[in-house]
Amino acid sequence: GVSHVLTLVLQELSLLCKRDVNGVGMLYDLLRSRWLQALLKIYECLQHYLGKRPVPVMLQARALNREVVELLREAPQSGEIKELRRLLRAPHLKASPASGKKKFAHRAALLSAHDTVAQKDFEPTLPPLPDNIPENEEAMRIVCLVKNNQPLGATIKRHEITGDITVARVIHGGLADRSGLLYAGDKLVEVNGVPVEGLEPEQVINIL
Repeated sequence: GVSHVLTLVLQELSLLCKRDVNGVGMLYDLLRSRWLQALLKIYECLQHYLGKRPVPVMLQARALNREVVELLREAPQSGEIKELRRLLRAPHLKASPASGKKKFAHRAALLSAHDTVAQKDFEPTLPPLPDNIPENEEAMRIVCLVKNNQPLGATIKRHEITGDITVARVIHGGLADRSGLLYAGDKLVEVNGVPVEGLEPEQVINIL
């Protein structure tokens, strides 16, 4: 590994140091420094695990957490059990219960992140495509953009002749521009499942 190569280099530099070669002493001290040794060890560890694909032990850690907390609630309350219950119910593991639901029907913050990664559930849930899509693929495009509280990065207007709602401008660097899915002049037919025909641009903006 890298540490072995570094050891060989240090051995060679040690011989050069004895010959008093210019600059070798400084390089020798640098390679012997603790911070560099630590970085190399971290690098080797990362390289070791880089090719591996860790597999989650389970896909539903939140469900197991609820079961364990329920079992601990009914168990004899020793000091260890109370401590474990406190840890499993800590804020960084769970959020407040949803209104109108049972005590353990909550979203677990840390465990929720684990389950999301384990299930590879990264994409947002999008509405189903309409059934009446024209056969001509160039006639209509279905564009799905997830804003995540950021502006769309495009302006719209009503076409002076046809009255259609169209994209007036795509702002450089904005969400629409980065997606590569919207272009100036595109006609909007439906936004978030709502037909835009007959609507004013301000009304469409509110839907967006």
